[in-house]
Amino acid sequence: MSADYAGKVVLITGAAGGFGREAAQRFAEAGARLVLTDRDADALAALAGNLPDGAVVTQAGDITHEATAEVVIAAGVAAFGRIDVAINNAGIAPDLMRLSETPAEVMEQVMQVNVLGTFHCMRREIALMQEQFARDGRAGAILNVASVAGLVGAPLLAAYAASKHAVVGLTRSAAIETAKRGVRINALCPSFAATPMVDGLIAGMQHAPDEALARLVSAVPMGRTATAEEVVDAMLWICGDANSFMTGNAVALDGGLSAG
Repeated sequence: MSADYAGKVVLITGAAGGFGREAAQRFAEAGARLVLTDRDADALAALAGNLPDGAVVTQAGDITHEATAEVVIAAGVAAFGRIDVAINNAGIAPDLMRLSETPAEVMEQVMQVNVLGTFHCMRREIALMQEQFARDGRAGAILNVASVAGLVGAPLLAAYAASKHAVVGLTRSAAIETAKRGVRINALCPSFAATPMVDGLIAGMQHAPDEALARLVSAVPMGRTATAEEVVDAMLWICGDANSFMTGNAVALDGGLSAG
């Protein structure tokens, strides 16, 4: 899929992970200048080293801390003058477990990263993009990476599902608030994909890797995981100028899982 992001500044959180790393590479290929953040400073630096010189700013940090969002956005504005697209991708998933067996501290950690981290970023991204729109008429786009678990129930992943339902709620609510203020806000809801996060789920299952993977995708009508490339293809389209009338949507990219 071809996309043109020349002249655009794209912020990506969780940039050193599976989707984030692929997104950074693909948006750079499409001409974007990048503002990247991740809590893994070494992995972030390694990623930046493979991207065009002068087209990327990195800022390591933990998005559960409110100050991180402020620092990251300030770094992007200082380097490039604006932020046009923000992809709130950072997130975690706990091990598979029943809700009744989920420790409170696991629930708290998942909600801190997936919900509060997204909230911290959205607040500042929206404020900046609204200011930019009022100043020069150039609209902005925010994409929150949720999950199909934010649309349907997810047995053994209740904490994760609760957090992603919350991300979808933040998305839809803020999209209505900003629809006339130059900011489009959508959520992308993939099912299981070939990423380190899913590799971690498989490693925690009491089955051989092939059997564990088969169990994970057994409810997916297509019978497989998504690739990171497929997910980023959707990101490129959702955030692009050609997709100018979509806001407040939670787009399922799930091989048919939520259709049943």
